[in-house]
Amino acid sequence: MMLENVVNFFRKRKYLSFIIATLILTWLAFIDLIDGELYKLNDSLSRLSKFFDESLWPPDWTVFNIVEHGCVGPDAPWPLPPNFFCSKGFIGIIDTLEMAFVATGFGFLISLPLSILASRNLYDDQIAIPFRTILSVMRTLPSLIWAIFFVVMVGLGAMSGVFAMTLYTVGHLGKLQYESIEGLSKGPIDAARAMGLTNTEIVLKVIIPESANNLISQLFFMFEYNVRHGSIIGIVGGVGIGFYLAEYLDMQMYQRVMALLISLFIVVVIIDFLSIKARSYFVEEGAFNNKYLFGNIFRGK
Repeated sequence: MMLENVVNFFRKRKYLSFIIATLILTWLAFIDLIDGELYKLNDSLSRLSKFFDESLWPPDWTVFNIVEHGCVGPDAPWPLPPNFFCSKGFIGIIDTLEMAFVATGFGFLISLPLSILASRNLYDDQIAIPFRTILSVMRTLPSLIWAIFFVVMVGLGAMSGVFAMTLYTVGHLGKLQYESIEGLSKGPIDAARAMGLTNTEIVLKVIIPESANNLISQLFFMFEYNVRHGSIIGIVGGVGIGFYLAEYLDMQMYQRVMALLISLFIVVVIIDFLSIKARSYFVEEGAFNNKYLFGNIFRGK
């Protein structure tokens, strides 16, 4: 009787049961994975604090004053360093942003039609499953591995980084997109079919307008992801902020690494706020639907 009551209790509380089961399974898998190495956490925070104080802090902002070889540009206005626009830090961030922007743009333009064809509420499994498989193949390999392939094909440079991030973007963004499309209410789609609209017309007149908020959110998320991941791709491709991070890590100049990481963090935060503003144009009553970018943060609702 008691066991039956317990089963009924959790059956009526599916979300609670899911959370508890996830916690238990995660902890058991973690214990099995570390294989008795939990003792390594002893004094781990003190070691990290010592490394932070002695090696990472304070950041060495001279990375925005060290001129990249062959760069000629205008002097920056005060209070920026005179060589700011030709510095390794600035050039690395700009190269990373450009790579991420191009890869995200190409990836979005390719993934959207593929994700539409992979949506099972629009097309039969004979069409949807093969396109899902294509997207799965593209995201199975991380962009770092794709980058190695493209370095072999076209050599070091921005092209290999862009192609690598584009392929991964197609696979990752395509999955997010077709899941958003499949999550739409059946009512508008069934009504459009009852009116005799083709799948193309349904996509243009129902799917895109209804899922615009999610699509824009996913697009900016992917851009942000590519900016962050560009710091890794740059190590392989020899461009962007990742190239300088690798250089300073090899030289154990951790304070310069810290300065670049803080700069990258600031860029990601700016992208997040731009995402908020962009989404407000596609949501009639968005939480940040305000003519000022930071309106609801600094002015109140």
